Amino acid sequence: MRSRDDTVDHGAAVRRALARRVCGVGGRLSREPLDLADALALVEEEHDQRVAARLRRFADEADGTLAWTRDADGGWWTGELAGGWRYDADPEAHRLDLAHVRPCTWREVADVDVPPAVRTSFARGGRNLQRIHDR
Repeated sequence: MRSRDDTVDHGAAVRRALARRVCGVGGRLSREPLDLADALALVEEEHDQRVAARLRRFADEADGTLAWTRDADGGWWTGELAGGWRYDADPEAHRLDLAHVRPCTWREVADVDVPPAVRTSFARGGRNLQRIHDR
């Protein structure tokens, strides 16, 4: 849920996602898309093919897929995707570049309970939608 736009307040985006019980990816658009196909076409046009591919992967993830994020205080959160993609057209979602969202049930995770593979992935920057593998 971390925008690739360095002007976005990452902490505010995570707070919004946790409060609204969503998980999301960036790729704000100039207009609200009609559906996912329209969103993918607009994202490719307004951003690029890589951003569109990331949105496609996010939308295609199965319900029950786990997501991880960190809040502004360094706390760890894991969530479970629990519904399909939608575009959040709220101006705040646009400002925070968190417009492509899915319902997600979040819970805070104690630092000692965070798997090593999750730590490794976040140490690399945490701006990509990526599958995390652990031995």
